[in-house]
Amino acid sequence: MSIKTIHDTADKTWFITFTCFSWVPLFQITNSYDLVYNWLSLIKEKYSIDTSAFVIMPNHVHAIIHLNTSSNLNKVISNGKRFMAYEMVKRLKVQNREDVLTKLSDACSVDDKKNGQLHRVFEPSFDAKSVLTDKFLQQKLEYIHHNPTSGKWSLAETFIDYEHSSAGFYERNLPHSNVSLKHYLDLEG
Repeated sequence: MSIKTIHDTADKTWFITFTCFSWVPLFQITNSYDLVYNWLSLIKEKYSIDTSAFVIMPNHVHAIIHLNTSSNLNKVISNGKRFMAYEMVKRLKVQNREDVLTKLSDACSVDDKKNGQLHRVFEPSFDAKSVLTDKFLQQKLEYIHHNPTSGKWSLAETFIDYEHSSAGFYERNLPHSNVSLKHYLDLEG
């Protein structure tokens, strides 16, 4: 596979990670994988942000995204997490998961509650690393795609078979049914 030099995309291509509060598998419990797909579609439409790779794990998300405009990455991710959190709490209520709702509610401080936050669904921060080298990009692609079958995870027979990942796009040249992906070789500088 040929590798494109991406030095000219500094501060445009990012490896991001955000995590559910206390690593609780909220995406799995609430079957909220669709919320991440909706968010990736929204940021493409609203902010012209391309998704090059992703994996939605039971309790966290990794993605490689490319900002084609001067969008504020903090705002984009914070708004996405807020939108997903509201819907996940609704789903927990429908499921009568008082155990989980109590844990998320207890994590909010008095000040959080005064400001309207009743549940802590995600860790407050997120990780974002600018993709500056081909080596780093390849490392993160491998990490993202192998995450579902690495360590304690056994979410699919093989990493390519995990449905909430872009592995099939890269390994089998198949489009993903829920995300419009842009191959990293096609990113504009």
